Amino acid sequence: MKNKAISEHISSAIKSGKSILDLEEAREIMELSGIPFNKSGFGKTEDEVVSVANEMGYPVALKIVSPQIVHKTESGGVKLDINSEEEVKFAYREIMKSVKNKVPDAEILGISIDEMVKGTELIIGTTVDPQFGHMIMFGIGGIFVEIYEDVSFRLIPITSGDAKDMLNEIKGRPLLDGARGRPKIDEGQLVDILMKVSELVDKNPDIQEMDLNPLMANESNVVAVDARIILKKSE
Repeated sequence: MKNKAISEHISSAIKSGKSILDLEEAREIMELSGIPFNKSGFGKTEDEVVSVANEMGYPVALKIVSPQIVHKTESGGVKLDINSEEEVKFAYREIMKSVKNKVPDAEILGISIDEMVKGTELIIGTTVDPQFGHMIMFGIGGIFVEIYEDVSFRLIPITSGDAKDMLNEIKGRPLLDGARGRPKIDEGQLVDILMKVSELVDKNPDIQEMDLNPLMANESNVVAVDARIILKKSE
């Protein structure tokens, strides 16, 4: 039943001409697949954002929600470690000012309010290779993922053995083991999420690209705090 609901979400988006799903839509599809996320809420106005943040508890992060803004940090659309109502108000206004200045034509749907999660930033993503088809990627994530390029790839679908090998192949492997005082990461949860992402894309080939970045990992939890899905365009 869950995959039927996922397929219906994807089919509806494609039929409407939508190819890039916003965070809430991507999150809903991934949560139906059993992929864990941090606590999150949504607000369209400053008052709504403040209300959600107060109810959730601090610290929180604010992120712009717009189909035209993929790289939120570069547009000034992200504020982290917000610890009070006054800080929420200030961050909201700063985000709106920056986004309207840097991406003036963007459609702003609202603001995502997210629970702050501590841990090592990782990434799991998928893409389509013209020759080999759907592939899954794992590596060190966050805002420097394109600089470090510390990732491993496998063809979809993968086995649990494939997933474990992907963890071992990255140069940042010591980070998973607790290097430099970082928490040792629960690798069982990482393998489980890799398997679920592989299954999601294998059963829904209309997913052209997707990524969980960052995926925050520590000794007890591995949760996604941001997500993106790009679908095949309708014929």
